[in-house]
Amino acid sequence: MAAVDNEPILVTGAAGFIGYHVATALLKEGRVVIGVDNLTPYYDPKLKEARLAELARHNGFSFIKSDLADRQATAELFAQYKFPHVVHLAAQAGVRHSLIDPHAYVDSNLIGFVNVLEGCRHNGCRHLLYASSSSVYGSNTHMPFSVHDNVDHPLSLYGASKKANELMAHSYSHLFKLPTTGLRFFTVYGPWGRPDMAMWIFASAILAGKPIKLFNHGKMQRDFTYVDDVVESIVRLVGHAPAGDPNWSGERPDPASSSAPWRVYNIGNNNPVELLDVVELLEKAIGKKAIRELEPMQPGDVPATYADVAALMKEVDFKPATPIADGIARFIDWYRAYHGLK
Repeated sequence: MAAVDNEPILVTGAAGFIGYHVATALLKEGRVVIGVDNLTPYYDPKLKEARLAELARHNGFSFIKSDLADRQATAELFAQYKFPHVVHLAAQAGVRHSLIDPHAYVDSNLIGFVNVLEGCRHNGCRHLLYASSSSVYGSNTHMPFSVHDNVDHPLSLYGASKKANELMAHSYSHLFKLPTTGLRFFTVYGPWGRPDMAMWIFASAILAGKPIKLFNHGKMQRDFTYVDDVVESIVRLVGHAPAGDPNWSGERPDPASSSAPWRVYNIGNNNPVELLDVVELLEKAIGKKAIRELEPMQPGDVPATYADVAALMKEVDFKPATPIADGIARFIDWYRAYHGLK
């Protein structure tokens, strides 16, 4: 990694699912990590506090409770530490919740993001990596989703906010030569995951003998990506700050790159799996049958996601590949341990 070990690296959303794992991996490499989170109660803050307790076991970790939408507090944070590398994973997550509370997405994903961009701009940041999402592909049905595809038709405000992040980052890369890398995550799952995501919801219901709702009549396909593969991708990319592509053409603009130091990558398993198959794997790992309720599609959802990861492979010689059966078994082992279940 092109960084000095004692230079602090900022991980926003450090009490979140992916943020916790990224911070842990960096700490194990001997990095000094400053974790920031506002501990929003979108889901049970006790889970976030438990993640922070695990991070606190590592030397080199410091935690700051702060809301990135607070302009002054965020400016002061960046001025104090002058982070050379920033991994920005804090966001208001969830497609369906964006239909209920749209303002939370504006505050966190837009205002918070511009405050991070300003902090990086004014304090010598050498590389900003930030969470985007497969949701940016929206109504695109060309499979697999490629970073070279147009992403102008999001189907939810959440997806629109992530597309906006990519555009905002590009403007800063162009105007201020700030190297930025967008990370389009595809249905990340694994230990310490989020209670609002399918894997946790299904596992909880099966163990409790309650029915699970399978939208699109169970024929929904998702490119489930194990969290360790996501972390490996991010940690490798930290030291790969993008340079502008001198061959980029405004006549034939490639959506995946730019003449500015800006790139986006798909972080996915390159292997879509039907929800019915996921339920069968969960049943096997848990040792109990699920009660299925087949439902129609929900607003904001897409029937399938499928990541083309050729660009990631070319850049860092790695692509996610954990088999979903292995990942689910590890998740269930953790879930039982976390909840004290046999």
